[in-house]
Amino acid sequence: MRLPFPALLAATAASGLAVALCAPLVPATGAATSAPAAASAPRSIAYTQWDTAPQLRTGTVKGTRVIKGGRVAVTPTAAGRRTYAKRTYQVGRWTSPWTRTSFGLTELIASWKATTPGNSWVEIEVRGRTKAGATSSYDVLGRWTSGDAHTKRQTVSGQKDDLARVSVDTWRSNAAAGLTSWQLRVSLMRLPGKASPTLDTVGAVASRLPSGAVVESTPGVARGKVLDVPRYSQMIHRGHYPQWGNGGEAWCSPTSTSMVLGYYRRLPRPARYSYVPSDHVDPWVDHAARMTYDHAYQGTGNWPFNTAYAAGLSGHAFVTKLRSLREAEQFIAAGIPLVASVAFGPGELSGAPISSTEGHLLVIVGFTKSGDVVVNDPAASTRAGVRRTYDRGQLENAWLPTSGGTVYVITDDAHPVPATAHTNW
Repeated sequence: MRLPFPALLAATAASGLAVALCAPLVPATGAATSAPAAASAPRSIAYTQWDTAPQLRTGTVKGTRVIKGGRVAVTPTAAGRRTYAKRTYQVGRWTSPWTRTSFGLTELIASWKATTPGNSWVEIEVRGRTKAGATSSYDVLGRWTSGDAHTKRQTVSGQKDDLARVSVDTWRSNAAAGLTSWQLRVSLMRLPGKASPTLDTVGAVASRLPSGAVVESTPGVARGKVLDVPRYSQMIHRGHYPQWGNGGEAWCSPTSTSMVLGYYRRLPRPARYSYVPSDHVDPWVDHAARMTYDHAYQGTGNWPFNTAYAAGLSGHAFVTKLRSLREAEQFIAAGIPLVASVAFGPGELSGAPISSTEGHLLVIVGFTKSGDVVVNDPAASTRAGVRRTYDRGQLENAWLPTSGGTVYVITDDAHPVPATAHTNW
């Protein structure tokens, strides 16, 4: 189950295991690891995104408009007002069309790219419908800002009032049959007369996944290809900034995200992390932890908070799920490393720098000629130990049955998502 981050660390200390608990991960709905899933059970996944101006114009606007460059902004005379944290904001909204799935979705994770100048922020919500036509209330998936001087980034776990509930960054159906359609709503808040936040991209991955361990996939198009991703260790940051998670075991996600940004040469400018002491190695990791910290969850492992941070630097980033390492290979072949969310018990991932974990992020950087997985694992105690090679079958079973195959896809303009990956979703 998902625990608040301090409780998760307390449980770790009591167990005596050397684990990295830095991702808000729980098994995908119905997941278990006792036996392989039936070959006929589909891994139903559908990612939908609104990015371009024509796509964003398919949504409904209220107090907002689609401006030049394909972004949504609050109009000069926004339709609504909202008081939050003792401040009154002008509110504009963009609402997506209803999106149907060919399966009864049981989970959904949203992603977005937004800019929030000054004391402005955005709120992302979702609602769903059943096959019978019942419609849920809107549930908050995140209150997000690219800074932290005014509003604090946070999620709202719980919200179990009707057809669904929220677990940190994941929306889950309360009905076994799942939901047949969903709709996102983004509220943009600004102080009267001040600069508007803008929404550049928003989307979500809906899924319905079988339980059980998986059969190892056959190696595919990326055999023998390894990307030159820089190696950063989360452990060398142990004790850094208690207000943002205290480094070390807590920072696998911002460390992994930073490695991918470093690969694209899109790390933040030094002025952004000038507050970090000069003796801190890889100070951009400290900054990434600050910019991804979820003040409600009290951790830096919020999946869409990490992609929202990365999107502002690389240009494009979102959370999705993949069905196997064969799909991951399509990204590696296109020059795109993937941040993958895993969990494993003692002896289940040979060669890992930690014995077990209930939630950990690492970077898939390539594959050996035999198809085993080359990773940058930030849980290593030094940079030199970050590069590892994991058994293909073991890594798939640490990834697919636990997080449902969750990955961060972070790209720049020079590395578009392969068309074959789009068709597989």
